[in-house]
Amino acid sequence: YGRTAADADDLFQEICLALWRALPSFRGECSERTFAFRIGHNRGLTFRSRRRPDPAPLDDHIRDGAPGPETLATAAAERERLLGAIQRLGEGHRQVVLLSLEGLSHADIAEVLGITENNVAVRLSRARRALRDLLTAEGANR
Repeated sequence: YGRTAADADDLFQEICLALWRALPSFRGECSERTFAFRIGHNRGLTFRSRRRPDPAPLDDHIRDGAPGPETLATAAAERERLLGAIQRLGEGHRQVVLLSLEGLSHADIAEVLGITENNVAVRLSRARRALRDLLTAEGANR
């Protein structure tokens, strides 16, 4: 939801505060993880709607632990390409991809977004296809 480390820090603080305030209203109707992700997701949407678009890359410094500067540079460029492609997806597709990358199950994603599990699977499939198309087109233009 944020594009810089400072944005991420600000959003993290907002999410922590929102979780602290919402904790007394937790009724146990879902897992704690889903509850936290739902609050984080909603805060992220609010945070995103308050800022103006900025085409800066998501990660200024990407580290993958690979040995050697050439391997690091290649991995960083590929990750930047992927993150850039994810940012170009529509909101619905971007949401399911990011939540899936966070390790949430289809059921958890459905609960966070307020959609059915089947809809999650469809959106994820379409998002992956769109990502493949974006990355293929970008590779052809290089």
